[in-house]
Amino acid sequence: MNPLKTIKIKLKPNKFQAQELARLSKEYIRQANLLIETAVADKQFPKATSKHIDTELPSVIKNELIRYAKTKFKQFGNCTFKKPTISWNNQNYSLSENSIDFPIIVDGKVKKTRFKAIIPYETFEELKSSKLGSLRISKKGFHWIAQISIETKPLVCTGTDTLGVDLGILVPAVGVVNSTGKTKFFGNGRSNKYLRRKYKELRKKLGKAKKLNAIKRINDKESRIMKDINHKISRQIVDFAVENNCGTINLENLSDIRQTSRTRGKNKQSLHSWTFYQLASFVEYKAYNLGIKVEYINPQYTSQECPVCNTHNKTNTREYKCACGYKTHRDRLGALNIAQKSNLDGKSLSA
Repeated sequence: MNPLKTIKIKLKPNKFQAQELARLSKEYIRQANLLIETAVADKQFPKATSKHIDTELPSVIKNELIRYAKTKFKQFGNCTFKKPTISWNNQNYSLSENSIDFPIIVDGKVKKTRFKAIIPYETFEELKSSKLGSLRISKKGFHWIAQISIETKPLVCTGTDTLGVDLGILVPAVGVVNSTGKTKFFGNGRSNKYLRRKYKELRKKLGKAKKLNAIKRINDKESRIMKDINHKISRQIVDFAVENNCGTINLENLSDIRQTSRTRGKNKQSLHSWTFYQLASFVEYKAYNLGIKVEYINPQYTSQECPVCNTHNKTNTREYKCACGYKTHRDRLGALNIAQKSNLDGKSLSA
């Protein structure tokens, strides 16, 4: 599969169309979350078809949300989708110079409907000459934005090394190059925790004052800030991989990370609110577009196993020490072991 590029287009729906997009996108995410909840409870994704999705959505959208939820469950296990969105595959929409047509429900029936769109000439020419992927629509601020993925010319990554990445709270991410042990710490965990606590206290005060609209505004602001942080960290991780001749990035398999963590107290809340899933997704996307393979590694014992003598040692501090004399930062140890592990779970994203 060739690397993908996302084209963003501003839509200009009329009042009815905007209301229907809002309804469809909220229901799309609600149904996707229900599928994830079932999959987590049963420890496997349900064998669902559009007939099993009992809600007023076009069948083509039901099929897309099933595929979307199944893909994310395989990659990340227990995850929750928050932002309303909706998607169609490339067989269910069409483009013109100033519109996009796709099926919605009109007067109780599924009807392919024309939505006005602002498509610059150069963008339209690029879309016409490309193999189109899925169409995804979501609302950003006051505007509805369509995102269309297209295949681009494949990049060939010549890197031969592996970068292991350990995700955490006090240190959002640590990367270690397998062959050299070169290490880099990414992000500022203390700053992230401060932001989370700040907005949590602000929400509490606004909640007591029953200012619900203000709470929604600060929730959106916090989400934008954390998303920007994750974008920057993921870019730094991928750039570090390129600089060190890495053709593969090993990430932790994030399934059940919140359930299996032993973190307590205020760090437990940080763990639940820290967007591990989003950061991993951003690393995936950026790496894939550079031809770098991403593999998901079982993180069991990666923060305990000594890379020299293979014994397991637990530590309650940031420094890891082994009886054989080996010592290092605990998060660096996790990243080093992740870099040295092979993918045994079959969960990978290959360029």
